[in-house]
Amino acid sequence: MNAVLIAVGVMVVLSLLRINVVFSLIMGALVGGLTAGLSVSATIDAFTGGLGAGATIALSYGLLGGFAVAISKTGIPDLLVVAILKLVKREGNSQRAGLAKVLVFLLLIMMAVFSQNLIPIHIAFIPLLVPPILKILNMLEVDRRLIACILAFGLITPYMFLPYGFGAIYQQIVATQMELAGLKIALEDIPRAMAVPALGMVFGLVIAFVLYRKPRNYKQGDIEIESLKVDVKKSNIVFTVVALLAALYVQIQTDSMIAGALSGIAVLYVTGALKWQEADRLLTEGMRMMAFVGFVMITANGFAAVITATGHVESLVEASAELLAGNVSLAVLIMLIIGLFVTMGIGSSFATIPIIAAIFVPLALELGLSPLATITLIGTAGALGDAGSPASDSTLGPTAGLNVDGQHNHIWDTCVPTFLCYNVPLIVFGWVAIMFFS
Repeated sequence: MNAVLIAVGVMVVLSLLRINVVFSLIMGALVGGLTAGLSVSATIDAFTGGLGAGATIALSYGLLGGFAVAISKTGIPDLLVVAILKLVKREGNSQRAGLAKVLVFLLLIMMAVFSQNLIPIHIAFIPLLVPPILKILNMLEVDRRLIACILAFGLITPYMFLPYGFGAIYQQIVATQMELAGLKIALEDIPRAMAVPALGMVFGLVIAFVLYRKPRNYKQGDIEIESLKVDVKKSNIVFTVVALLAALYVQIQTDSMIAGALSGIAVLYVTGALKWQEADRLLTEGMRMMAFVGFVMITANGFAAVITATGHVESLVEASAELLAGNVSLAVLIMLIIGLFVTMGIGSSFATIPIIAAIFVPLALELGLSPLATITLIGTAGALGDAGSPASDSTLGPTAGLNVDGQHNHIWDTCVPTFLCYNVPLIVFGWVAIMFFS
């Protein structure tokens, strides 16, 4: 049996059984290593050796969480909550409720997209923005699974298609790894190649609105709209904008989310938007909020190291190629599914590209695929699984914001809905685009 399939299968099954994701990743890595013939000590060594690769990401998310909490304490997010709540009467005016839903959905989609390209703070906006509007979502009886799908759409689609922010990083990785594998491509061809798969994500978002359109009740105490009055100094609004711009500028200049978050936090405290006495408590609160995400990302890197050490990704692709020799359409479909399994396991599209590009590019050339078709294959196979993976920040982020009151399950309310809504359309649209370009 192939160790990659076994490892990912164990991880997914344990997660679906509501076993902690960190534990599921560890068990999946251990079973995968043993299946591949590695000793227990060799598996553990590979796992622990890979943990360090996730430390920078974990610290980045911790500091971004602190930055998000610091901004929330300025009272600015509450202004948005109050403004939307005023659109909803206690009697339940359907027209106002519908308008409030549209505003919330548009706001979340816009912020998720901006977090990848315009203001690349990634998932840090979720704990800043989502918890305050949960009271609105509860009043409107919005299914939080829909919100998880909206956020996942905004976190994934932009880097697939738009060559800015995280999209520039992802597309640069695709171009670099394809060149290393023997196929040099033009960076500007990637958005064209990924346009149809991106449409698949749009189609998946439409599916999410259909599947989760019915009202869903959540526990909530009485909300007095009149009591939710927020007094925010105009200077604090200005300083918060300056802090966001500073974080954005420093992050772009240094290519470091850590430096960006520190810069934003520094601006808030130096300007007096927040008190120095609150620094320790706020940073601790923000890091605690993002700690689970950090632990999962660190563990996922250990899992990825074991998967790489088994050498079974290559054997899986080679076996599939031999079995499907001459059948290009089916071979492409199998490679997309392999990309899904790899990304589901390690939880990172960015980390998947180097693993699959070295194998898929030679196979694509052997199958006679054009450069554009090969770009679509690599880019789509890498993105597949980002939605639905228990270890992906595209699912961990939404859960961190939606589960602050303990009423949103990571696996069944985030991972399963996003998997169903996005991975199936992405495979279909990606396959169609590859066959068209080939």
